[in-house]
Amino acid sequence: MAAATRGCRPWGSFLGLLGLVSVAAAAWDVASLRCNFGSFCECDFRPDLPGLECDLAQHLAGQHLARALVVKSLKAFLQDPTPAKPLVLSLHGWTGTGKSYVSSLLARYLFRGGLRSPHVHHFSPIIHFPHPSHIERYKKDLKSWVQGNLTACGRSLFLFDEMDKLPPGLMEVLRPFLGSSWVVYGTNYRKAIFIFISNSGGEQINQVVLEAWRSRREREEISLQELEPTISRAVLDNPHHGFWRSGILEEHLLDAIVPFLPLQRHHVRHCVLNELAQLGLEPREEVVRAVLDSATFFPEDEQLFSSNGCKTVASRIAFFL
Repeated sequence: MAAATRGCRPWGSFLGLLGLVSVAAAAWDVASLRCNFGSFCECDFRPDLPGLECDLAQHLAGQHLARALVVKSLKAFLQDPTPAKPLVLSLHGWTGTGKSYVSSLLARYLFRGGLRSPHVHHFSPIIHFPHPSHIERYKKDLKSWVQGNLTACGRSLFLFDEMDKLPPGLMEVLRPFLGSSWVVYGTNYRKAIFIFISNSGGEQINQVVLEAWRSRREREEISLQELEPTISRAVLDNPHHGFWRSGILEEHLLDAIVPFLPLQRHHVRHCVLNELAQLGLEPREEVVRAVLDSATFFPEDEQLFSSNGCKTVASRIAFFL
C-alpha cells in the first residue's frame, strides 16, 4: 500500500475543511509550536496526529476499525502527560491489508526521522532472531536493547514484525515493560509504544467478513466485539506465535487488538489509484483494469477477497505501464 501524503493539509486547514474548532485543537497547536522550539519535546518525538488521521483517511483502504482504533488509542495515550503504562497495540489480519503500512505511518508521524529515527526500533524474526536454538541469547539481548534504548529515550517506538515467526518464549522478556509500574530495571518506560504485527487471526477475520457479506450486512457494521475474542483465541492456540505462553495476552497487557479486514476489488482499485498518484501518473483505466484482472481473489465461489491485498500493487503497476 503506497505511503502517500498528497492532499493532507496542516492542522489549521484541516480544521477549516471539517469545520471543527475546539479547545483541544488549539491546545495541540500550542504544543506543536512549543515543541518546535524544543521546550518540552523528547528526543526527536514530534507527534502529528492530524497528519496521521489525514493519511489514514485518504490512503488506508477498507479498514474502518483499524483506523478508528489506532487514532483513538494514540490520542488517549499522547494526551496523558503521565501514562500509567506504555501504549501496546497488536495488529492482526490477512497479508496486504495495511498492517505494515500503518506501522510505517506511526513512525513517520510520531518521529521527525520516521523509520530512520534512532528511537524507532524495528525487529524482524528473519533478521534479528533467525535461530530458535539461540533463544536464551536473544532474550538477553532483547531485554538489554529495550532497557538501554528506553534509558536513552523514554519516547521510543518498538515494532515487532511477523510475530507468527518469532521463537516461542522470546516475548516473555517484554512482559515487565508492558504493564503499569513506575520503573523497570531502573528505567521509566511508560511513554514507550510497542506495536506487534502478525497474520494470526486473519482467517478468522476473513470468515466474519464473509459471513457479514453473505448476510448482506454493511462492512462498516462489523464491530470489534465480533472480532476480538476470535483473534485472541487464534493467537492463544497458536504455539508458533510470539505471544505463546508469554503472559502478554493472559495478563491483558494489550491496549488494543487491531483487526485488518480482507480487501475487496474496489479496495484494491483504491490502492492502484493511490500508487499511480504517488508515481505522478494519471489514473489510466486500462492500467487499473489490468492490475485488477491480474490479481487473484477468494473464496473460489464468491471471488470476493484479494489473496495478496494491496501488497503486490506497486510491482504489478510497473509491469503494465
